[in-house]
Amino acid sequence: MFATLSDRLADTFKNLRGKGRLSEADIDATAREIRIALLEADVALPVVKEFVASVKERARGEEVSGALNPAQQVVKIVHEELVAILGGETRRLRYAKTGPTVIMLAGLQGAGKTTLAGKLALWLKEQGKTPMLVACDLQRPNAVTQLQVNGERVGVPVFAPEPGNGVGDPVAVSRASIEEAKRKLHDVVIIDTAGRLGVDAELMKQAADIRDAVQPDEVLFVVDAMIGQDAVSTAQAFLDGVGYDGVVLTKLDGDARGGAALSIASITGKPVMFASAGEKATDFDLFHPDRMASRILDMGDMLTLIEQAEKTFDQEQALKAAQKLSGQGGEFTLDDFLQQMQQVRKLGSMSKIMGMLPGMGQFREQLENFDEREIDRIEAIIRSMTPAERDNPKMIDGSRRARIARGSGRQVSDVNQLVDRFFEARKMMMQMAKGGGMPGMPGMPGMPGLGGGRGKTKPQPKKGKGAKRSGNPAKAAQQAAAEKEKAASAGNPFGNPAAPIDYEKAASELNLPKDFSKFLK
Repeated sequence: MFATLSDRLADTFKNLRGKGRLSEADIDATAREIRIALLEADVALPVVKEFVASVKERARGEEVSGALNPAQQVVKIVHEELVAILGGETRRLRYAKTGPTVIMLAGLQGAGKTTLAGKLALWLKEQGKTPMLVACDLQRPNAVTQLQVNGERVGVPVFAPEPGNGVGDPVAVSRASIEEAKRKLHDVVIIDTAGRLGVDAELMKQAADIRDAVQPDEVLFVVDAMIGQDAVSTAQAFLDGVGYDGVVLTKLDGDARGGAALSIASITGKPVMFASAGEKATDFDLFHPDRMASRILDMGDMLTLIEQAEKTFDQEQALKAAQKLSGQGGEFTLDDFLQQMQQVRKLGSMSKIMGMLPGMGQFREQLENFDEREIDRIEAIIRSMTPAERDNPKMIDGSRRARIARGSGRQVSDVNQLVDRFFEARKMMMQMAKGGGMPGMPGMPGMPGLGGGRGKTKPQPKKGKGAKRSGNPAKAAQQAAAEKEKAASAGNPFGNPAAPIDYEKAASELNLPKDFSKFLK
């Protein structure tokens, strides 16, 4: 979503690199580029003005003028200001001290409230809560059925006494749901309310009546992040008509420009609490302003990646793989390789995972064009091997590769490529596990041909073939004596050390200056 904004900001900061100090013209040019980038991202004009003014003021201050690297300092300022307009700190849910915590969802039709209700219920369930979904959208056709399907999918019960489709009183249903939650010992109640295609008096009145009936602990405004400036005006209308405590952004994985996400918190004063970035029930989490700012500036989001890995990875399998790579638990096989790939795949699409790494913005086109089915093809090749071949890939000769290719529906070249890549990857991972550094990187320890990373060693002279000896014993003895004399004289610049040296004669031939002899005593 923030691809265009990220690219524009990256180009802006690139122009600052290498400058020992920033002039007034540099600061003005940078501020102008940031302003254009934010406006192109559909950020609200008041937010853009405030943001740019703050960046310019800080860029002219001591923190930049006295910095060793002014360009990095400007990036730091922009990062901090992005965090500020995104809400500052991560806002977490407030839970009721007694009785069930009531969370009410409000927003326009099509924003994704019903889908998000199921995602929120699953997220709360993973936090150790026992949520219950309540179907209070009795206007939209099949809204009740959709919520029931979502609840069944995530394993959360749904309270739906009315069929919907224009039948039933949503206020009465919401009131009855609290008693139902107390009776069945649910500690969180999530109320899905009706929406409209636009803001109108009837919508506002119904949402306000439900709010007054259940006195929710949290009212969350659900907004589609792809609708741009309309999201900000709708958020303000709901704030005035119903009131809410936080914002939930849906469809953050879309291709819109993302201005809503950067504008809502500043305009409404209400924090963005959650973000949904995918179709899966697990594509939902807390909104962290600092991490989102890092993503926009192509600094990556390693904390989110680590958190997802901790939730997804099998710790026992990961430990076994690490032991094998360090040489303590046997050899790392193709079965282990396949298990590791399957665990990584549970994190989501490879392009999404790689996008969380710092500096991957420059490879965005390659990531977008990455074929996710490539992992399926690799799995098909490995599963077409026998257990012995997976344990010892070195035994896979030409005939075996042809058989594996036929079994997996691939080409022999694909099998060759996979086996070669496996050996390279295993070698690299083993070297990293042992702390030997990255193979193939100059100056790193553990490299063949490098002296512990300190530089290149002197090339060893090649052992040449010895001189040919004659078949005649007498000639062979003469050759051996000549070679011995040559070797002895080669190590002494003065010739054969066995010959006596007349030092007085040698000194007289040097033509030394007069009175030089006193220095020789």
